[in-house]
Amino acid sequence: MNSPGWIQLILYVGLLLAITKPIGLYLYKVLDAEGKTFLDPVLKPLERLTYALFRVDARKEQDWKQYTVAMLVFSAVSMLFTYGILRLQAVLPLNPQKMAAVSEHLAFNTAASFTTNTNWQSYGGESTMSYLSQMVALTFHNFLSASIGIAIAAVVVRGIARHSAKTVGNFWVDITRVSYYLLLPICVIYAVVLISQGMIQNFKPYDAASLTDPYTIQVPKVDEKGDALTGPDGKPVMVDQKVDTQNIVQGPMASQVAVKMLGTNGGGYVNANAAHPFENPTPLSNFLQMLSIFAIGSGLTYYLGRMVKNQGHGWSVWAVMMIIFLTGALVCWHYEAAGNPNLTVLGVDPAGGNMEGKEVRFGVFNSALFATITTDASCGAVNAMHDSFTPIGGLVPLLNMELGEIIIGGVGAGLYGMFVFVVLAVFIAGLMVGRTPELLGKKIEPYDVKMASIVILVLAWSILGFSAWACLSKWGVPDATTHQLTDGTNNSGPHGFSEILYAYSSATANNGSAFAGIGVNTPWYDTTLGLAMLFGRFAMIIPIMALAGSLARKKLVPESAGTFPVSGTMFTLLLMGTILLVGALNFFPALALGPIVEHFLMHAGKLF
Repeated sequence: MNSPGWIQLILYVGLLLAITKPIGLYLYKVLDAEGKTFLDPVLKPLERLTYALFRVDARKEQDWKQYTVAMLVFSAVSMLFTYGILRLQAVLPLNPQKMAAVSEHLAFNTAASFTTNTNWQSYGGESTMSYLSQMVALTFHNFLSASIGIAIAAVVVRGIARHSAKTVGNFWVDITRVSYYLLLPICVIYAVVLISQGMIQNFKPYDAASLTDPYTIQVPKVDEKGDALTGPDGKPVMVDQKVDTQNIVQGPMASQVAVKMLGTNGGGYVNANAAHPFENPTPLSNFLQMLSIFAIGSGLTYYLGRMVKNQGHGWSVWAVMMIIFLTGALVCWHYEAAGNPNLTVLGVDPAGGNMEGKEVRFGVFNSALFATITTDASCGAVNAMHDSFTPIGGLVPLLNMELGEIIIGGVGAGLYGMFVFVVLAVFIAGLMVGRTPELLGKKIEPYDVKMASIVILVLAWSILGFSAWACLSKWGVPDATTHQLTDGTNNSGPHGFSEILYAYSSATANNGSAFAGIGVNTPWYDTTLGLAMLFGRFAMIIPIMALAGSLARKKLVPESAGTFPVSGTMFTLLLMGTILLVGALNFFPALALGPIVEHFLMHAGKLF
């Protein structure tokens, strides 16, 4: 833990704080159907044309049920659209590498992934997706899934701010304005900045480079139909294949990476994601990508305070997010800087820390910070392989996701996820003083607490339920002889369990990052992970929308001496306590079986 790392961390938090208010004020205008921005002269005609083409009455608002149905229908149709493109990829244009059609289970997984803003990738982008699939099927969702998340957050804030109201906004207006006035203009500028740093943006076929040191690999032997041949033991027949060339990826990368980060999508253009020198060329591009992951989510906290006319509440929510973020970043940095004691015994200099799975050009600090940021937000972009982190270093991103991605979180999703804990914190405060809890002049009643509780239960049920299913099924348990999991985890013991737990935590939390040691492009993993993504997005949004609709209908009650303040130090501490006690403890037994026990075994000389 050195001084350059501390300086960069202070600079990062300082810049994030500096842009929070300007972004929040701009969001205040964008998320108002009648709001005026400096882009109106250019974009207002396009906005009106969009409404006219799709017959949207921008002046007519929807109640929470109508808004939710519109969101679900749009998501379902767009998911089918993406699935169709992936299945037909081989016969569609903009495919210079002649990529084959994506398999049924992988197409389902990918369509569900990008629809839910998860961007989990059971594939290598440069070896699976055509330019058309990258631009139309995937980048399309990078914009729209992010817009939906921000729109849902706006509904929640309106539910708090309004009273005696039946409507919460218009879904079609919200996603149109967020896409046109927020994401598109920023991404255009951001993409140009990334290109200036050396990121590629073209439609060239891949380049082929001759290797100076060819090597041989073993691959399955196939028949004339391309099907793998198996031997008498049922295992694939392997043959040697000489590798003397390497493909150098090309394509429209910068345009996808810009919205990948700003929209907290995370789906990499290439398999190595932000560790690839094309996708993250320089230290400046690395810093800007980390800053852009938090930018909009941070601004939404200021938007919250502005809308509810209590800026202290917005800053208190921001403070809770920052305290938990900094705690996680410092813990992760500390354990990665300390390295693996077993390597020190072998004579490896511990001064460099744990560099396994990390880019030398980024080092330990930038890898730990990036990992913490990307899992605090539901981004999933990575510049290091989390599977190679130390046990406690890997626990931090795992726990970040299991808290529900509420530490800044995905664009919009972080705010409405945090809102659930705010409701629970206020409810607990009411129980402690023996009076009906209130939130900014609204009484929190049994129905509201039930909706908030459903969100917490869905998160725990999906993560722990799917993980348990994988561990108890033949497609997810170690082979008795090889101790390798049937579908491809590279480790046994607690680390193998952590890989499974991380996968379903990432899917349910709509994060998308992975412990890279698990191979999941198989029917069972692709299907169950796809279902976990859908549950993690929509099974949580529905009760949150119901909660927002309930609050919007309520009448305001005057504050009294017994009203619990929702800003200041006391509220901040209560909210943090609620997050840790209600959120984190659900997953402590699973974490104890994975990274925690692995940490103690590592110090006892046992590695996995």
